[in-house]
Amino acid sequence: MTLLILASTSPRRAELLRQVGVDFVQRAVEIDETPHPGEVAAHTALRLARSKAEAGCISGANDHAILAADTLVSFEGEALGKPRDRDDGLAMLRRLSGRQHQVYTAVALACAGEVQAFLSVSHVSFRPLAESEIIAYWNTGEPADKAGGYAIQGLAGTFITRLEGSYSGVMGLPLFETAELLRAAGVPLWRPLA
Repeated sequence: MTLLILASTSPRRAELLRQVGVDFVQRAVEIDETPHPGEVAAHTALRLARSKAEAGCISGANDHAILAADTLVSFEGEALGKPRDRDDGLAMLRRLSGRQHQVYTAVALACAGEVQAFLSVSHVSFRPLAESEIIAYWNTGEPADKAGGYAIQGLAGTFITRLEGSYSGVMGLPLFETAELLRAAGVPLWRPLA
């Protein structure tokens, strides 16, 4: 049986895999996540997910599959990564307030010397946010390490008026696309986990 390695330390990605009964181990990978000049968010997410999957490969181990993902929030064509600091995080939330943005999550699987990838695109609309709640939300600590400065599965779920696309994709791992990749690689789903 193929051993699945999740090339991420994200608790959200691990939670989503467990949700669909996938057995895996987690391993951190380090890559340069700097966008290339002029690169659009969709291409950046796909490139980074592929690079993470490739970086997680163990040479000569054909019984391993490496799953990786990358999520980018895009507002008016500009990629919003994880906030650099408080000021950056507050600025992101102000920009998203009362507007729609896109979330691009790419998932890639490296197995038997090949890398396959899919891209999930979701459109997320925020209600208008008061300055006091933007500050209060930042002060919870939740948005500090999240692309776009918010977590759909957390307190920011109360900001979202509309979602077109994949809820799990906005969380960081689109389950439909992930399941397609895992099935093709022979990784079982829906297993009871201990």
